[in-house]
Amino acid sequence: MEFREVVENRYSCKKYGPKKVDKKTLEAILEAGRVAPTAKNLQEQHIYVVESEENLAKIDNATPCRYGAPTVLVVAFDKNNVFTYPGEKRDSGIEDASIVATHLMLAAYNEGVDSCWLNFFDPDKLAKDLGLPENEEILMLLDLGYAAEDAGPLPNHGSRKPLSETVSYI
Repeated sequence: MEFREVVENRYSCKKYGPKKVDKKTLEAILEAGRVAPTAKNLQEQHIYVVESEENLAKIDNATPCRYGAPTVLVVAFDKNNVFTYPGEKRDSGIEDASIVATHLMLAAYNEGVDSCWLNFFDPDKLAKDLGLPENEEILMLLDLGYAAEDAGPLPNHGSRKPLSETVSYI
């Protein structure tokens, strides 16, 4: 698939069918996250693949936004292994995990898998419920699966502001 097609046509799926993502496809998606760039190549990300009924139920308790996806990726990062930028006001944790998550999301669409980026949950509570290490912070959840037959993008999916409203040359 052409990259432009991936970035233009991928949408946030809000209704999944029961078909699971096969292991080979899931590994291709995870590999795209593994090779994502990170500050100083620290690779502080940690991806948790959630497919068990027990842990999917914990995600359902944390958010109403799983939409029936059979797989959820929990994208976290090691807070103790980040690069602190000059001025010491920011570090690379959220930024690097976001780059990794974007790679995962776009790779999923390229593999024919639908997804939805989720932030509607309490990350500290979910980390505790899932038993994640205290040094890790959850950035986001990524639903993965195949859209139900009656699913599709929101009506405004193709609506984008012109570059003249979002870009300035200075």
